[in-house]
Amino acid sequence: MMFAIDPLTAAGVLASTAVMDAVYVLFTAAVTGRRAVWAANWSGLWYLLSAFAVINYTQHAVYIVFAAGGSWIGAFSSVRWLRSR
Repeated sequence: MMFAIDPLTAAGVLASTAVMDAVYVLFTAAVTGRRAVWAANWSGLWYLLSAFAVINYTQHAVYIVFAAGGSWIGAFSSVRWLRSR
């Protein structure tokens, strides 16, 4: 089975899931810190970012690989950033 991958869409899915997971980590930090306004802000942004990735990888399953890669990058980077503060 042949999969045609659009590099721009793949990069968009990777980037959006990387940022989405970073935002999720920041959301979780805000919740555990009991900062309601920041938790609500991060939550809203998280859902906006997830829409792009979900729409793309539900239309073409191969983009799930890029979503998983972006998710790993986002979570790793944001936790490292939080640790450095």
